[in-house]
Amino acid sequence: MSSFLRPAAEAAADQDPVIAGRYRPVSSHLAIAPPVSVVIPAMNEAENLPYVFKTLPEWIHEVVLVDGNSTDDTVRVAQSLWPGVKVVEQRGKGKGDALITGFAACTGEIIVMVDADGSADGSEIVSYVSALVGGADFAKGSRFANGGGTDDMTPIRKLGNRVLCSIVNHKFGARYTDLCYGYNAFWKRCLDEIALDCAGFEVETLMNIRVVKAGLRVQEIPSHEFVRIHGTSNLRAVRDGLRVLRVILRERGARRRTRPQRLAVAPGASAAAAASRGEVS
Repeated sequence: MSSFLRPAAEAAADQDPVIAGRYRPVSSHLAIAPPVSVVIPAMNEAENLPYVFKTLPEWIHEVVLVDGNSTDDTVRVAQSLWPGVKVVEQRGKGKGDALITGFAACTGEIIVMVDADGSADGSEIVSYVSALVGGADFAKGSRFANGGGTDDMTPIRKLGNRVLCSIVNHKFGARYTDLCYGYNAFWKRCLDEIALDCAGFEVETLMNIRVVKAGLRVQEIPSHEFVRIHGTSNLRAVRDGLRVLRVILRERGARRRTRPQRLAVAPGASAAAAASRGEVS
């Protein structure tokens, strides 16, 4: 075990109470200082929220629910499940608008994006946060990295994702194994680098492209996507695929400097750097 990644309880015991109070135990071997905000865009997801919230770790700093003018009990259910949840009304109509609204409301240094349909496992958040405090700027979920998986994608969606991912890798020098996936985490400061201006579902692709163009350090996190529990998805493979392609073509033509994507080293190897910043105990 690295001398920098000590068991959380042991690390806190070695520090005075003031310093120890700054750290949140994340696992038996990791405690962090940066507060973590989880953003959940939701519209009429009252039936799914109990499944989403029960997997969220207790150590996160805040949950920001972005309500897209729900006509069911989405807000009331969220408030009953997570006392102190921050509810903000979405500006605009698409997923991009919802995320941008949620990001602006976050007070944490780390932001995690989680869908409200029950397809994401909140217990995976520890892997995303570990990658960030270990040196990454952007922790990108991947259903096709070793250890990941999906129960929800149709063959046509898998094919489309693979083709679009290959285009982004070729055009922007990325090394992604998954492109159109919304389970991601990043340091809030990265928002200044990527300047999001996208209203719809294609916002996830825009983020993935712009973090590469900004030269940010990216680490893929194996993630398993489950089937939506209740309701029907608004995703339409052909329509949304074309919107993603338009974003790719637009970003390719934009006059912005593209730098090679930096892959984050394993958390254990970069812990010393993180510890020197006071982010890991």
